[in-house]
Amino acid sequence: MGSAQTLVCVKRVKQEVQEEWDESMPLPGDIVQGFSEIDGDDDELFTPAKGKSELSSQLGKMKVETIWVKVRRGDAILKLRVRVVADKCSMLQKRYTIRAARDDRHVAVLGDLTLEQCSTLQEMSRRIVNVEFRGFNRKQVKYDWKRTVGTYLLDQGSTVVSSMLFMPFQGEYYIEATVSRCMAWFSAAVSSGVPLVFVNIQTEQIVPSERTNPTAKETCLGKQQNTATSVELVQGIRLWFLPGVEEVSLKLIPEPEETRFGIEIKRTDEGFIYVFSVTKDSAADRAGLQQLLEQADAKKHLLVISRLEGKSVTPSSVDSDGFIHCCDHNEIQDTLISAIEGMDIIQLHIMAWPNQTRPENSQAVAAASLWPINGHHHSPAA
Repeated sequence: MGSAQTLVCVKRVKQEVQEEWDESMPLPGDIVQGFSEIDGDDDELFTPAKGKSELSSQLGKMKVETIWVKVRRGDAILKLRVRVVADKCSMLQKRYTIRAARDDRHVAVLGDLTLEQCSTLQEMSRRIVNVEFRGFNRKQVKYDWKRTVGTYLLDQGSTVVSSMLFMPFQGEYYIEATVSRCMAWFSAAVSSGVPLVFVNIQTEQIVPSERTNPTAKETCLGKQQNTATSVELVQGIRLWFLPGVEEVSLKLIPEPEETRFGIEIKRTDEGFIYVFSVTKDSAADRAGLQQLLEQADAKKHLLVISRLEGKSVTPSSVDSDGFIHCCDHNEIQDTLISAIEGMDIIQLHIMAWPNQTRPENSQAVAAASLWPINGHHHSPAA
């Protein structure tokens, strides 16, 4: 069986600003039927275009810079005024192509394509240059970002949304296994009583460590290249979630002679820090943590801390050995001890669940809506 017949066609154009294309320019899909140094209706004025290489050679022999080309675009035959230019893509020998007469950026890349390929490109071009498909023109609008952040993000230290990166395990080259672990972790966290709100899940390209002697953990991120300058990207999974239906901001204000804030914290198996107990009449109790803890216990939720002093304490990633990277328990403890010794106020952000009653002296940063499940996990206490 012989190969399909090909036609000289505009494969693409180098001008990337598609909004500035118009029908007087060579467009992807245009079938070049012939060319002429002068304009006229007589078909005999136009030299037929029989192939890309031959057309390039003939264009190089033109004695004028501006010529006319006859193209077939859909059912119409058009004559376009163009300029002959050197094809800079050709490195071995000098070749020539055409560009729009009124736009130096609009250079055509020619090729020998089948009629079906030309038709596909023509449909794409039609949608770009046709206002009906293109939509309205775009313009730049100035926006008051400072005012918006100050008005709609009450706690400006919060990004509202959080994420968790899951790495593939050693020898694992299928993304489905990583996705399964990701969703299992999320389900386990919600089942334990952590009021997370699912937002999105996406793949993420990861560059392995470029150190000369990578550790076993680093080599499992992907097949290592033999060259020092080339590394192979691997795909991880990033899970985006909201820390509850909102974050409740509480301030723990110590009184003279107090030596503790009065909270005991633990960690779930999935890496979240939660309030386990509150001492009566302590700074934590006065801030409303005991009230929130009683509500959480009654509904089998956890009173989870999302931020301490504005810093996130939620887990951030799972490495290729399966270890969850989460906030250092000792560092949290040291922060609390240092603050009580200096009689400093400590700010906590708590993940809230639906229909939660907030203490009167609290402030909430709205997030989303979720109906969490129940259950508890445990880990070392503060």
